[in-house]
Amino acid sequence: MFYLAETTFTFAYPWAFLLLALLPLLALLRSASGNQGAVVFSSLHILMRLGPIARGRAGGFRLASLFLSLICLTCALARPQIVNRTEHISESGVELILAIDVSRSMQVEDFTIANSRANRLQAAKKVTRDFIRSRTTDRIGILAFAGRPYLASPLTMSKAWLEGPMGLERVDIGMVEDGTAIGSAIAAAAKRLDRRDSKSKIIVLLTDGVNNAGKLSPLEAAKLAKTLNIRIYTIAVGTYGDYVIQTPLGPQRLRQEFDEKTLQEIAEIADGKYFRAQDTSGLERIFADIDEMEKTEVIRHTRVEADELFYWPAFAAIIFGLLTIVGEETFWRRYP
Repeated sequence: MFYLAETTFTFAYPWAFLLLALLPLLALLRSASGNQGAVVFSSLHILMRLGPIARGRAGGFRLASLFLSLICLTCALARPQIVNRTEHISESGVELILAIDVSRSMQVEDFTIANSRANRLQAAKKVTRDFIRSRTTDRIGILAFAGRPYLASPLTMSKAWLEGPMGLERVDIGMVEDGTAIGSAIAAAAKRLDRRDSKSKIIVLLTDGVNNAGKLSPLEAAKLAKTLNIRIYTIAVGTYGDYVIQTPLGPQRLRQEFDEKTLQEIAEIADGKYFRAQDTSGLERIFADIDEMEKTEVIRHTRVEADELFYWPAFAAIIFGLLTIVGEETFWRRYP
């Protein structure tokens, strides 16, 4: 289980601020009203000789105090709050290891990414990256294998770790000696998953070759995984044909072969499913199918606590209101 906490400032009744639209109307009514003259003069000609009349500042202060009181009262009615939202998210219990073939045959460029040619490993990394991002509450590990398995990333829920230089970015051709040790890869992944206490343990094995390395056969490894209640999905990537790949000894001709029968048997033994991907879109559909079959259960408990702040603007409204009332009867009052 993990927690997400969020603190926000908000108003419970923001529509109360519509009352501020009445302030211009109040100012207009106040300026239009005033005391009528007690004495009527036939002419102000004599008073004009006295020069310009100095205006008092009391009227401006009086109006400002009244407006501030109304503004603070409106803020209090809107009920400002600091809302603390805490979300408790239960882990799904799904733990999954992606076993990715990094043998030299994965250099074959029979895939495309964004209409550009890409090799099998590039396509596999692109699709698995999207898959990792979609499994937000699962623990996922990454195992690279060729002539032997290599744990690129341990089981973790950190997507940044899985996608970063300590995870998927470091998975590359040539990181281990060449070959295709499918049985050893399954055994290494199963060993990691066996240490975990989870309701669902899964291996997704992606390869383009035939088992030709390691001491353990793929079928024996699948039976071992079955006894540990680990389900295996197998994916054969690539197309049949003759290709040329680069090796430390120079270009080498490769005739593509798949051991589809063995991959199907592995999936059947370990209660999984076999897939075949010949292009990037096909590989994306396969991972979408696996994502759909291995649904995660997420339980969320949300707790919301609100700290009320309305008493601050209400107190300010009272202060400005009292100032306006007292001022009208004392220092702002005008006498003839």
